Amino acid sequence: MTTLIACSHGTDSAAGRTTIIRLVERVRELLPDVRVVQAFVDVQTPAIRDVVAEESMKDDVVVVPLLLSAGHHTAVDIAEAIAGHPGARRTEPLGSHPLVAHVLATRLRAAVSGSWRAGDRVVLAAAGSSDPAAAADVDAAAEHLRALIPAPVSVGFISAMRPRVADAVAGSRGEGAGRVIAASHLLAPGFFSGLVHEAGADVVSAPLGADPRIAQVVVERFRAV
Repeated sequence: MTTLIACSHGTDSAAGRTTIIRLVERVRELLPDVRVVQAFVDVQTPAIRDVVAEESMKDDVVVVPLLLSAGHHTAVDIAEAIAGHPGARRTEPLGSHPLVAHVLATRLRAAVSGSWRAGDRVVLAAAGSSDPAAAADVDAAAEHLRALIPAPVSVGFISAMRPRVADAVAGSRGEGAGRVIAASHLLAPGFFSGLVHEAGADVVSAPLGADPRIAQVVVERFRAV
């Protein structure tokens, strides 16, 4: 049997921690014959390095990053954690999977109460990373979302990359948007979701959360390797 290590960023937000716990529970429900354990790259414990070391002594392991794009945490933290453990592998992060865009579209419809307006523009608010590969993942998510909603979609980043969300919101207004909606390209509530709310959009969608479709993406990533 192979152990699935669900590796998230970690957060001080109680609501964010609850969301990730519920997401992992949904993954366990979909994989009743697989051992599923949690690990973190920051803020919370146990650390991914420690969990991989422990679990690799018992079984092969697959680390599924509960992250929406590539970046330092995937390329360094997780990569270093599995190095030296021949039975350890990692998957792609979640964000470029088409189902993630479907959840984003659901959150956006809820945010606008199901009523889109002619002048609406959406800013996909992503975490950002110093790793250029992150931009490709976010661009893929934006492209999937464009096919699902009746409003133009641009991209803004919360940190590390540009344009920042506030600048993308302002840019949309400068292009004549009647209403700017920020799509939270985040898994759970926390510090970053607070920054999205402060970026000046007229409407902000909820994070993706423990949606069953996100759990399905985790399962598909796991099975792919």
